[in-house]
Amino acid sequence: MSEKVLSIENLVVHYELEAETVHAVNGISLSIGKEETLGLVGETGAGKTTAALSIMRLIQSPPGAIKSGAVVLNGRDVTGLPIRRMEAIRGKEVAMIFQDPMTSLDPVFTVGDQIAESIALHEKLSKADAMKRAEEILELVGIPRSRALEYPHQFSGGMKQRVVIAIALSCNPSLLIADEPTTALDVTIQAQVLELMKELKNKYQTAMLMITHDLGVVSEICDNVAVMYAGRIVEVGSAKDIFLHTAHPYTEGLFNSLPNINARVESLKPIPGLMPNPAELPPGCAFAPRCSYAGERCHTSKPVPRELESGHIVECLAYDDPSFQIVRRWGNG
Repeated sequence: MSEKVLSIENLVVHYELEAETVHAVNGISLSIGKEETLGLVGETGAGKTTAALSIMRLIQSPPGAIKSGAVVLNGRDVTGLPIRRMEAIRGKEVAMIFQDPMTSLDPVFTVGDQIAESIALHEKLSKADAMKRAEEILELVGIPRSRALEYPHQFSGGMKQRVVIAIALSCNPSLLIADEPTTALDVTIQAQVLELMKELKNKYQTAMLMITHDLGVVSEICDNVAVMYAGRIVEVGSAKDIFLHTAHPYTEGLFNSLPNINARVESLKPIPGLMPNPAELPPGCAFAPRCSYAGERCHTSKPVPRELESGHIVECLAYDDPSFQIVRRWGNG
């Protein structure tokens, strides 16, 4: 077992509104080892970004609140830390790349100033030394140091995302959280940014949590995968486990809704229905209303984690039947 950079235990996060309580994260547990990359996948609304913001302690309160559980970063539970101590950890030990590079940068400061700000804060360097370091990091992400004096509006979308990556890695954090970092970019630029992230992750020996709905991205850069649905981790395992030995009906549905060059069909097989309202979750398995394998008990009883093989865990009541097996549209092999 590798040394754990991040361990989340039974994390519960709610958004408490006047009219209702949104159950965004409902008792998730996961861990990331040193230099590992964990892919967190699922549909929009599954709770992936809320989980990431909880690690950073950036949940807006009110209405958001971490109700219970632990987020242990480098051996220290950060859920109860005073905000000033947490501010010293953000950027230094854990950093985040947000979805949209267009809104992640301040338009009135040069990109060099924005990178240097984090360096000066955490590394206790002078403004001049911090700027010099910022220029070096810009070159690492493929941007000439002369452009440090330019403003965000002078950069393309892909270049802005490189600047955001430079900011995130400027203090060499032990954990990098990437929240769908290529969503706003075209396909060619996506590939370039992902390759850059892989190179820099290896260079800095950084652990990474990659949040995405793109299984192609997961297959390219993730060592392990956690599948999230309605605020729960329904399946977790190595990338090989998830891709070749799919265990949960929801994971099966994600794969079946993708085009496959080896299985030409007239139409794809989408998952029927919609994700449940997180303010009105069903009493049993949250996926049961959309699941073709669901039995009567699935609608009334909550599934519990079951380890199928070492490290491959699934939450599904169908496994109470020893003969149950997921078979994807093009097979598991």
